[in-house]
Amino acid sequence: MSSQRCSLRDTQVKMPKKSKAKSVKRRGSDADAEQLPPKQSRPEPGDTPSPLCFSSPGSLFQSLIQPMGTEQFFREYWEKKPLHLQRSDPHTASYYQSLFQLSDLRGLCSQDLEYCRDVNVVRCINGKKKVLNKQGHVKNSVLNKDFVQNKATIQFHQPQRFKDELWRIQEKLECFFGALVGSNVYITPQESQGLPAHYDDVEVFILQLEGQKRWLLYNPTVPLAAEYSVESEERIGSPTHDILLKAGDLLYFPRGTIHQANTPAGVDHSTHLTLSTYQRMAWGDLLLDIFPSLLCDRSKTEVSLRDGMPRRFLLGNGEGLDVSRQLAAGLRSLADEMETGMQDVRSTHMKRDFISNRLPPYIQQELLTPSGRIPALEDVVCLRFKDHMVITVEPSQERTDEATELVVFVLHSLRNPRESHMMGESCDEEEEQDISRGLQFPVSHLQALRQLQQAETLAVAQLQLPTPEAKLSLLLALWSESLLVVL
Repeated sequence: MSSQRCSLRDTQVKMPKKSKAKSVKRRGSDADAEQLPPKQSRPEPGDTPSPLCFSSPGSLFQSLIQPMGTEQFFREYWEKKPLHLQRSDPHTASYYQSLFQLSDLRGLCSQDLEYCRDVNVVRCINGKKKVLNKQGHVKNSVLNKDFVQNKATIQFHQPQRFKDELWRIQEKLECFFGALVGSNVYITPQESQGLPAHYDDVEVFILQLEGQKRWLLYNPTVPLAAEYSVESEERIGSPTHDILLKAGDLLYFPRGTIHQANTPAGVDHSTHLTLSTYQRMAWGDLLLDIFPSLLCDRSKTEVSLRDGMPRRFLLGNGEGLDVSRQLAAGLRSLADEMETGMQDVRSTHMKRDFISNRLPPYIQQELLTPSGRIPALEDVVCLRFKDHMVITVEPSQERTDEATELVVFVLHSLRNPRESHMMGESCDEEEEQDISRGLQFPVSHLQALRQLQQAETLAVAQLQLPTPEAKLSLLLALWSESLLVVL
């Protein structure tokens, strides 16, 4: 999939299809002499008490949307309607500001930022988007001129690559949703608007970090949209919501919600963060993922699916009701097998795409090494980083003259590069091959892997494998990848 960094979309998440992106190498350079206007003293996340709870993915999300409860949110709002949470707590407002603020741009511009890749400069004029990007590296003095004189919006892509606290938040949210979570920061000067009315293909959580911003929301023309689109003023009608976001507030709206936003008069500037998720995570996307393997497996046992098509069908001479009936019969039979549990449902590409492109754990790299002693038969063990690994069952990638057999892959994100998260950059061939293969086991190991995945702790003797050698081989492979520890 092509990169969406240059699309200037307000809230869209980029979900790259390459298995893994190469780390972005950045060189240090002197900061530009001219800087953006000085603002109030900068709070650092380490100096500002966090209102968020990081003890688990669920507690993080609950604290993010407090005082709303998680169950109520998913029952009444998720994929249904917008939610505005007003906060009058100065501690929350201070913490939000510490995540990203206007004054951070000067230091970030010293890290070889590039237009389009890292920053977009844009303004909405008469309902149209005007791009003010320059060529090459972003200079703070030029960015300042566009912001002050041209009243342009600065869109900063994926700040979690640079901001540790955003890495911490988004890594937990990716565990909570089981989906990629991207982010963008938008800094808009007084009486200005960055983008025209549009809708996105992601679920959006907006955190107001600095200043205020007025949001106009409209009923979707395409509910739960699967793609981004600009909408004309003639089509969107009157707004259903007119919301003024203040520092510390949160706004959620589902994909497909038409929206536009501006910084009102009397407000020096607005800074907000968008957290976006659930792009291409619908039932239809899952069907597209699982159908090839379902049909392949079913064809091995159902002779009627191996019957030849009518002669000259591909030339257009065999179309008709009989063909449709034959295909429908095959699909009904397949659906019946799935419903009774006789046909395995295996997601492969979606799992691989997620695990190879998500953030690594928010943890020191030296802790991502094999921990403790090597497992033995008398030990009790448990998996580490369960939320950062997936198990897939796929055809073997080894080429032989024999019929293709199924194997089990254990894929993990422990060593994913944070620097390229959501950036869609291709990796070199050797790295991509390593990621695409992961840890490979015979399909006979699947039950044992599921035992480990579902249990808090497990005695090695209880592993459902036929020999002690098989048990130790499995555990040693997982331990070597830092995925298992001896208790």
